[in-house]
Amino acid sequence: MYAAKAGDNQEKGDAQLRLGNFSVSLTVKDIAASRAFYEKLGFRKCGGDEAKNWLVLQNETATIGLFQGMFDKNSLTFNPGWDRTKTTLPDFDDVREIQRRLKAHGLPLATEADESTSGPASLTLFDPDGNPILIDQHVPSPRK
Repeated sequence: MYAAKAGDNQEKGDAQLRLGNFSVSLTVKDIAASRAFYEKLGFRKCGGDEAKNWLVLQNETATIGLFQGMFDKNSLTFNPGWDRTKTTLPDFDDVREIQRRLKAHGLPLATEADESTSGPASLTLFDPDGNPILIDQHVPSPRK
């Protein structure tokens, strides 16, 4: 069995993308039932508003978002600039830099961040199986 090593798929001099906090965003039919289910697995609310049909739950190092009526499919979500407690990191890759590098690697984007702006922005792409990936920056751009 082949074990990938850090940097195996990186070109020489191509630094790893720093995508930030990771969570899975789940499309749910009944947010109250989903919350009750995941709480039985040890997850606890750390954000969101159930009355507005979205919650963020955590269990140790796992983070999930529950979204009722907002998305068509489950999604992978990355938040550049945040650690898992939503603390802003002192140094991170801005979503527009991530976007430039994804495009340079030939990855098509479904939505794009406006490169003439700074601060909060997002982009969306799909993996080869059609799974949506949201890269959603909520914080000011880092100073370089």
